[in-house]
Amino acid sequence: MRTLLPALAPPRILLAVMGLLILTSHVRAQEVQKKTEAKPEAPAGETIAAGDDAKDPAPKPESNEASAKEPERVVKTDAEWRRLLTYDQYLVTRMKATEPAFSGRYAHGRFKGTFLCVCCGAKLFDSRHKFDSGTGWPSFWRPMAPQALEESLDRSEAEPRIEVTCTRCGAHLGHVFNDGPAPTGLRYCINSLALKLDSEPTRPETATRKATPRRRSGATRDDRPESSESTAPTGESAGTKAPRRP
Repeated sequence: MRTLLPALAPPRILLAVMGLLILTSHVRAQEVQKKTEAKPEAPAGETIAAGDDAKDPAPKPESNEASAKEPERVVKTDAEWRRLLTYDQYLVTRMKATEPAFSGRYAHGRFKGTFLCVCCGAKLFDSRHKFDSGTGWPSFWRPMAPQALEESLDRSEAEPRIEVTCTRCGAHLGHVFNDGPAPTGLRYCINSLALKLDSEPTRPETATRKATPRRRSGATRDDRPESSESTAPTGESAGTKAPRRP
């Protein structure tokens, strides 16, 4: 018996090890099965994310600021511009015509708000920068932002001029001259038909309507109180030079 024990010992140890491995595999298989049965099934079309760091797979809606972001460029065909604009607006903004002096709705008076491009709605001028130049066209001593306008040399007449167009859509607005008031010394001479106030409808009236006559006050000019809403800069001298059309 003593001679047989060394020979029988290795098979017994091998069987014990194999049994232990089989038992361990069986236990692991049972644990995996229990976890699978305990996990709830997701309804059709839905997924369940496990863990505390799970995130909603559904895409988040874009914020209002992103959806309301203004386009950098507006490009339309000539036929599309004809449908969007009135005949007079089309002639001025797309064909570079000039409205008659003193005929535009913004040639006289003071306004509150922002002047937009009539074609694409880009912000061009602040009403606080408007002044009465006596030329018969709306005049501003600065734009809302330098990048809102594009300038180019206009040689359509004997005297070269600087044409002003809308950066976003390329609409013709008017011209800029260096005879404006301080602090810029510039006069942006703009067609009324190329503008609209931010509080006005998209298709403003044309400048063909007759101006309503005003009743003259019996008080002398010296007795009339000066307006406290004047926003023209100090040293305004726009009316001292010969006016030039836009």
